[in-house]
Parts: sequence; structure tokens; C-alpha cells
Amino acid sequence: MVLSSSWKSRHKRRGCWVGPGLAALLWFCVCTQFICAVRAVGETPNVVQKDAEFDVTYNDTVTSENQTIYAFNHTISRNKTEGVRVTVDVLSQNLKSPILFVVRQQQAVLSFQVPLILRGLYQRKYPYNHVGRTLCQPPTRAISETQHFFIDVSTLSSQGTNYQLRVSRVESFTLQTDKKFSFTASPSQPQYFKYIFPEGVDTVIVKVNSDKTFPCSVMSIQDIQCPVFDLDNNVAFLGMYQTMTKKGAITVQKKDFPSNSFYVVLVVKTEDEACGGPLLYYPLRPDELINAGNRSKILDVMVSQAINLEVYVMGMLFCMGIFLSFYLLTLLVACVENKRRWNLLLSVTSVCWFASTGQTPALPYEYGSFCESLESVGRSRQESLSSVEEDDYDTLDDINSDKNIVRTKKFLCVSDLARKDKRVLSKKYQIYFWNIATIAVFYALPVIQLVITYQTVVNVTGNQDICYYNFLCAHPLGALSAFNNILSNLGYVMLGLLFLLIVLKRDIVHNRAMVRNDVSALECGIPKHFGLFYAMGTALMMEGLLSACYHVCPNYTNFQFDTSFMYMIAGLCMLKLYQKRHPDINASAYTAYACLAAVIFFSVLGVVFGKGNTVFWIIFSVIHILATMLLSTQLYYMGRWRLDAGVLRRIVYIIYTDCIRQCSGPMYIDRMVLLVMGNIVNWSLAAYGLIERPNDFASYLLAIAICNLLLYFAFYIIMKLRSGERIKCLPLVCILFTAVVWGFALYFFFQGLSTWQKTPAESREHNRDCILLMFFDDHDIWHFLSSIAMFGSFLVTNICNT
Repeated sequence: MVLSSSWKSRHKRRGCWVGPGLAALLWFCVCTQFICAVRAVGETPNVVQKDAEFDVTYNDTVTSENQTIYAFNHTISRNKTEGVRVTVDVLSQNLKSPILFVVRQQQAVLSFQVPLILRGLYQRKYPYNHVGRTLCQPPTRAISETQHFFIDVSTLSSQGTNYQLRVSRVESFTLQTDKKFSFTASPSQPQYFKYIFPEGVDTVIVKVNSDKTFPCSVMSIQDIQCPVFDLDNNVAFLGMYQTMTKKGAITVQKKDFPSNSFYVVLVVKTEDEACGGPLLYYPLRPDELINAGNRSKILDVMVSQAINLEVYVMGMLFCMGIFLSFYLLTLLVACVENKRRWNLLLSVTSVCWFASTGQTPALPYEYGSFCESLESVGRSRQESLSSVEEDDYDTLDDINSDKNIVRTKKFLCVSDLARKDKRVLSKKYQIYFWNIATIAVFYALPVIQLVITYQTVVNVTGNQDICYYNFLCAHPLGALSAFNNILSNLGYVMLGLLFLLIVLKRDIVHNRAMVRNDVSALECGIPKHFGLFYAMGTALMMEGLLSACYHVCPNYTNFQFDTSFMYMIAGLCMLKLYQKRHPDINASAYTAYACLAAVIFFSVLGVVFGKGNTVFWIIFSVIHILATMLLSTQLYYMGRWRLDAGVLRRIVYIIYTDCIRQCSGPMYIDRMVLLVMGNIVNWSLAAYGLIERPNDFASYLLAIAICNLLLYFAFYIIMKLRSGERIKCLPLVCILFTAVVWGFALYFFFQGLSTWQKTPAESREHNRDCILLMFFDDHDIWHFLSSIAMFGSFLVTNICNT
């Protein structure tokens, strides 16, 4: 109780002492505010309002003590749209405070300062003393009405600042269909125009062109509303937009604009980095103003009607018709072959019976029939001497059982490399199909999810720089921005499915022949294994699916979607060619797919880190050369060598015995020729990559795979002919047809309508109009022809008797 009363007494005494101090402080604040208010009233600027007219230049001076308001009125008509443009010039130099211009309209307010300060990268500041802005035009319901707007001019500078003001009408404010309109724009003088959809027109394409690459520009499509975002720092806030140098194009659909009209906004950027231009120097001081120089640019804009529904239907029917014709042709060939098979069955059976009993000489390794004994091999050419002679093994009893001995014979038959049980080999090669099917599922699902996200981002943000289309021939369908590029990939899927059906039919026929112990199936020809066939057909279908996903929004980050299964196809084709004559020693599915995974891994690394990176290219070139040498050794010695600690000692010993002690030629001349040529090609490609360091690493890697495939295929055909085999009529037709189609396909591939290695604006410089049915461009034709060429290549290398 004592403590409580003591505390209360102290609290009361303190309150009596503090109260007068707070009261004095409050009175001081009130008096100060009153004095400031009196001064403010005394310093109110002198406001002058003037009735102004259009197309008259007003020269005036503004200070902090005087403010000018210009009052304008003009009559607008619902049937005629006119733009109103305000142009301002500041004549004074070295201003400490800018002049503020506020345009007050009936339904909008536009404000800007002069000098207009626009910012670039790293907070660089660019002042502009000449500013031109177009006023937003609010809609009118009456047939004709008079609208008023005011321009307020003020500044906080006590010194007089001279300026010029001019307001004029824009007679060509509304764009006409298929009529080109030219104008000049700059960063401080953006331009925008209105376009109204005519009756019966649902889709148009807006094209903008310029003779000058720089300065960098931005074209934007915005809805009819106020304010219009027409400066470099806000043009991306609304609608669709894209950067451009010389070309720009945006396809606009009527359904996206409820007012049946839109604005075409053209803005010149303050800097050129977004278009791949040079990077200016850093400012020496944070607030340093940089003179941007003359950045005006002459632009041409034209709005044209896009394709209608009939063209869409014709494009889809054309695409379906091309590839369905291959189904009909295949059915026709199958009917003809079945009819001939009954007539040739007796003669084929007789030939195979003679071959199986040794009465007909078999052809040597690698390109002969399924021969059974080495003594029956007919030699049509002289073989060079080697350090190992075949006679060294003639007296051994296990020559036909020990693979280490069989594979070192000088003359090999296909039977020497097909000793494993057929059922075991069939299951081994079926793993190729099941593995690639599993890979396809796990690869395709996240790809589809990602591209859907990409397309959603493009549609929501309107940023068309995300995707690298051919905008001059990009036909939208629903949410898809370039439906034609997706549709043209249908050929890969349909022809891949057709290839699988052909393989399935051959597989069924072969199994039935094996069940009835058909002599031709058991003894004639090369071993039949269909697992790699199924894997190749699946890879072709997946290439079509992933290429379609890539073309939903092609860009730098997802380019590997378009090339991953191209690596798969090239690798599987080479494996199939090798497996035809080497079924026992061909790579397993796990080893093959692991190597292809390493290739894709390097592809991603090259895309991300390879551009101009010398260290990466050195490492890749070394790995490329080492891998080529290891594979060459594996092929030359038929897998009968070991990569261990003693490999260097064995290499030195072979060099000493075969090159120094006695000069001996290689035992397997044909193999050596192939491997030497392969090493020359691959070392040359590695040297080219190290010297040139191409930006498109994925295409460079794909070129390596294709070059090796073509080299091995050429060697395969040459060795068939040298061994006395002949190419039948149907395979020969397939070879010639495929070669011609590949030639045309590569021509269209190298047209290069877009490239993700450059900026989006630079990529658009390569855009071209449609060339087929007003629906397909050069790259779509590449899709058509390359799918047909791949299908023909599969027939040549695998289905036809080659």
C-alpha cells in the first residue's frame, strides 16, 4: 500500500510538470503551420488559361510562379476516327527542373516531363528534349460530339524556361487493310494507330518493316483502352509485343478484342542490346546523363488478311493425304509380293538347300550369305600378308567353338559371328524396344507439360520474344501460336507407325516359317532379329511427337527436344547395320542407350556452355577423338581386346612386332580402310569444332552422327558389291528415291527461317512468307521431306534385302 501511494503521488507530480511543456510545443507547431500557410497563399503561382487551336505552334515561358493551361476542343465522329498528337520542344539548356505537361481529357489523363528521362541497362539515363505523344481516343456513342481537353504546363524551376507546344490532328490514324503506311518514330516520339476489323475478317497479320537494323524497336498490339502504353519502359505492360530490327509480324484474332479493333503501337527502344546491338559504356557517375544521339527510325506498317478456315482444312487434308498415300502404296506392294512369293517359293527353296549343303560357294565375311564352313569360301580378290596367318589355327580342334579363335580368322563368314542361340539373341534385341519405349514415356511427359506451360506464359504475358517462330507464316489454332509447324510433324508419327506395321508383318511371317521348319528361314540370308526394327520405328514416332512439342514454342532452352531422338535414330541405324553381319558381338541395349545418353548430355552442355568457351571445346574435342579411337579398336579386333592397365604395353608390343621388327600390313584390310576413313572424318570434325566453335552445338553434334552413319552405310553398300552380292530392283529404287528426297529436304533445312542462337529480333530477319498452300513454310516442307527420307532410309537399311 505504501509503495502504491508513493507511485501515484510521483505520477501526479510528473503530470503537472510535463503538461505545460507539451502545450507550448503544440502552440509552436500550430503557429509555424499558420505562417507557412500564409506564405503559401502569398506564393500561389499565377495561372493563365488560354483558348488554343490545332496546328498552331505556341512559344512560351514557364516558371514556378506562373502556370499555363491550354484549352482545346474538337469535334469527333463515331464514323471517323482521328488521332490527336501533342508535340513539345524545350528550348532552354541545362535545366535544373523539368517542365511538367499534364493532358486532362474527358476519360483519361496523360502526363510527362520534358526533358524526358528514359533509362537503359545499368540505370543509364538518356534525356530527350523533343517529345511527341498521341492522345488516347475515348469511344463515343453519339454520331457527333464535341470534346474538350486541357494541357497544363508547370515547373518548379524559378528560372524562366522556354518551350514550344503544338497540337495537331493525325489524319491517317486508322490503318487500312493491305495498304502500307510509313512514319517516323523515336524513343521520345512513339507512334500508334488504330485498326478496325472489316466485316467477315476474323484474323489479320500486322507486318512492320524497316530498312535500318538499328535502332531496336518494339511493336505491340493493345486493346482499345486508356492509357495506351507507348514508352520503352511500359510497352510490355499490356497486349502482345515483340522486338524487331528490320522485320516484325504479329497475327491478331478478332475473338481476342471485344471492340473489334485494336491499336498497333510502335516504340523505339533507348538501347539496342535487346536486338543484339552493341553494349554502350557504363556511366562514369550514377546520375550522368548520356546523349543517345539520333535514334529516329522510319517504319512501314501494313495489315493484311490472314488465311481463312478453308485454307486450314486444305492444309490438314494435304498433310493427311501425303502420308496416307504411303499406306496405300505399301499395301499395293505387299499384294504384289505375296503373289510373286508363291511363284518363287520352289526356286528359293532349291537355292537355299544347295547353300546349306555346301554345294554353292558362300561369300566371305562380312557381306555374304549364311555360310557354314571356311573351306567353302570363294576368294575373288588377293589379300595382303599379316603378322597372323589363318594357317596357324587350321589344326586346332576348337576352331569352331572358341570365339577368341574364330574371330581372329582371316576370312570370316556371317555364321562365324552368329553362333549364339537365336532365341537368346531375339530376347537381347527386344530389350532395345522396351528400353526406348520406357525412355519415351519418361521423356515425353515432362516435355509436354513444359511446352504447355511455355504456351500459357506466351498467351498470358503477350511476350512473343519467348518463342522463335517464323512469324510471317505462323497460323494460330486455339492456344497454339504456330499450328502449321506442329501439323507438319504428323509425317514422323504416321510413317513411324507404318514402319512398325511392316516390321510386325515380317516378324509374324518369319515366326510362322520357323514353326514349320522352313529351310529358307532356317538357313538362308542373314539372321533375322526384329528388336532394333521396333526400336527404330518407335524412335521415328517419338521424333515427330517431340518435334511438335518443340515447335509449340521453339527457343534456346528446349531445342534438345527436337534433336534428342535424332541422335537415337542415327545411333540405332548404325547399330542395325552392324548387327546384320555381327549379331553376336553387337552392343547391348544398355550399353547403346548409355552412350546415347552421354551424347545428349554433351549436347545440353554444349548448348548451355559451348558458345565461345574454349575450354569446353578443347575437352569435347579430346573426348571425341579418344572415343573414336576406342571404338575403332573395338571394331577392328571384334571385341577381343581389353581396356586395362596393360593396354599400353600391348600397343607398344604390336607396334614393335608389326611395324619395327617386320613390316606387316593389316590382317583385315577392309575393316582398316573403313576405320581409317572414319578417323579422318571424325578428327576433321573435331578440328573444325575446335577452330570454328559453332554456336549451334546441337546441330554440330547431329552432323557428326549423320556423317558417321552415311560413311558406314556407303561402306556397307560398297562391300556388298565387292563381295559379289547384288542389289535387287526394289532396294535400288528405294536407295535412289531416298537419296533424292534427302537432297531436297536438306535444301529446305538450310533455309534457316529462324534461329535461337541470336536474339528474337535478329531471328525475325530470317522470317519468310508461306510457300505451300498459303499454309506451310520452308521448315514445314523440311518436316514433310525429312520424315519421308527417314522412312525410306529405314526401308533401305533394314527392310529391303540389302
